[in-house]
Amino acid sequence: MIRVKVLEYLLAVAEHKHFGHAAKACFVSQPTLSGQIMKLEETLGLQLIERHRHNIMLTPAGERLVKEARNVIKATQSFEDAAKELLDPFSGDLHLGLIPTLAPYLLPVIMESLNNNFPRINFYLHENKTQHLLADLNNGKLDLLILPWLEEMNSFERYDLFAEPLILATPKNHPLAKKKSVVLNDLNDQQILTLEDGHCLRDQALGYCFSAGANEDNRFRATSLETLRHMVANGLGITLLPKLATLESNPAKNIRYIPFKKPQPTRQISLVIRPNYSRMACVRGIVKTVRDSVDGII
Repeated sequence: MIRVKVLEYLLAVAEHKHFGHAAKACFVSQPTLSGQIMKLEETLGLQLIERHRHNIMLTPAGERLVKEARNVIKATQSFEDAAKELLDPFSGDLHLGLIPTLAPYLLPVIMESLNNNFPRINFYLHENKTQHLLADLNNGKLDLLILPWLEEMNSFERYDLFAEPLILATPKNHPLAKKKSVVLNDLNDQQILTLEDGHCLRDQALGYCFSAGANEDNRFRATSLETLRHMVANGLGITLLPKLATLESNPAKNIRYIPFKKPQPTRQISLVIRPNYSRMACVRGIVKTVRDSVDGII
């Protein structure tokens, strides 16, 4: 009988394309991992991995069985989660994923309440871009995500948490900085600073800006909201920032945050889980806690 642990070794090799790195990720020695993979190949009568001097790659059989292994691991995780929920749905480990344009600003708002309301849950926080988080959620590495909802997430289940307005950030000497509020049409012909590719906020913000007749400033694309903030503060341009990112305790003196009149540009923040996720009592409690924590701030 093939052990689940051996399938985890196979997935690690498929991910890292290196026996040493895969062994380190699995917390075993390289000879142990290599030996177990060879034993698996002997048991199956199939070559799963091509071994070359400087690199390794999966054979076609390996590619097919890696997909099956992921399904087995996911089913095993679901089995374990169901057993934990039967014992106590509000205990054990819970892996929560968030995107970089949300995590630094939302976590300080919600984590104290989450820890107080669920003292027997060990929250593990993971920050990454949307596509990586969705892949890890699908593979069972993460339990739930909090991130802006996109149409491409339709294969997952969602619980809407709050609609976060986008705020115009300008240098203090910019013509728009004199306004107490703006409308989207005020962005017509403006050059907008943006994030680099891979951030879902980039596409959402540009969608609103392009509809208003604005243009993307292609001279530089930021890797984070903090980089965008510093660029604006130093007079290099204007941008859209999520409201939570504008609630600074010590805001820069040379930057203005200006709200939009209705209809406001917003991003819908949702809690996302796999279909048939077993710890639903826990999910419902987390949804309520996050909504309560954000209420009055957004």
